[in-house]
Amino acid sequence: MLYDLIRNLIFKFDVEKSHYIGLQSLNCIAKSGLSSLFYQKYPASSIDIMGLTFPNAVGLAAGFDKDGDYIDAMSSLGFGFVEIGTVTPRPQQGNSKPRLFRLPAAEAIINRMGFNNLGVDYVVKRVKKVKKDIILGINIGKNFDTSEKKIVEDYLIGLNRVYPYADYITINISSPNTPGLRALQFGKSLDSLLDQLKQEHLRLQECYQHYIPIAVKIAPDLEDNDIEQLAQSFVEYKIDAVVVNNTTISRDSVIGIKHWDEAGGLSGRPVFSESTDMIRKFSRALPEDFPIIAVGGIMSRCDAQLKIDAGASLVQIYSGLIYHGPGLIKDIVGCINDRT
Repeated sequence: MLYDLIRNLIFKFDVEKSHYIGLQSLNCIAKSGLSSLFYQKYPASSIDIMGLTFPNAVGLAAGFDKDGDYIDAMSSLGFGFVEIGTVTPRPQQGNSKPRLFRLPAAEAIINRMGFNNLGVDYVVKRVKKVKKDIILGINIGKNFDTSEKKIVEDYLIGLNRVYPYADYITINISSPNTPGLRALQFGKSLDSLLDQLKQEHLRLQECYQHYIPIAVKIAPDLEDNDIEQLAQSFVEYKIDAVVVNNTTISRDSVIGIKHWDEAGGLSGRPVFSESTDMIRKFSRALPEDFPIIAVGGIMSRCDAQLKIDAGASLVQIYSGLIYHGPGLIKDIVGCINDRT
């Protein structure tokens, strides 16, 4: 009830501005010690994935806190892990505004943010100041104006800069808002990227005497043969997990709703079924113990459980947090605890 009142108030503002207001509000609540207004303690149910022990299976998806400014606040809400980013080597403003749209009737969001962030060096500074002890993923990508020949170099820069500070690193090759990015999911482009990343990954492991897992985040707009090929590449290059999935360019489920035809990636309830089906397909294509992190349309405890039943090990929320508030975290963890 309390979150409903807050949401109704925040939704009166411009979408991007209200996102900032919401984050600032959560930050103030966390610093004041009033997080219990939204979150109450519940028995933890730890899970071992990628060599890491997650206190619970519910995480914050990348894109919500791009620059790592609110990690402590997110931790206070009860997340088992937080993924920040996408972060690029150099700061960039992203696409022109407006670039973020709500579709409340469908509990959906369309964004064409374009990897707006303050750059990897800023993110590293923020991460160094984190007080809470939480599993932290850092999602890395390429700058929009990086030439095709230097795309891999951008990912190598990101990998090197965040390696000492992340618990796991996600390679984002699936945003629809950076030209040419999704082409990295296929064929020689994918193999070249993964090969060079893995070589550098092994060098960094030797340098720091510590292994940081790598996940790859993929798009939902894939054919079955694409899924098979991606699965083979993930196994061949010893990727540690796959994040299923990013936003979709499809609009079939929201035709006619205000803003439905805005360019960008669609997230929220409309992508749930497609995303869950992709989890099943990846689960069949990958070895039984290969971790899948599910994100896409989780709006309830039942939704989260269906993702896990389909083959996911962990779940992440974004749009669900906006539409249903921090209480959703507790609901999901409680459901998963009850089932286990």
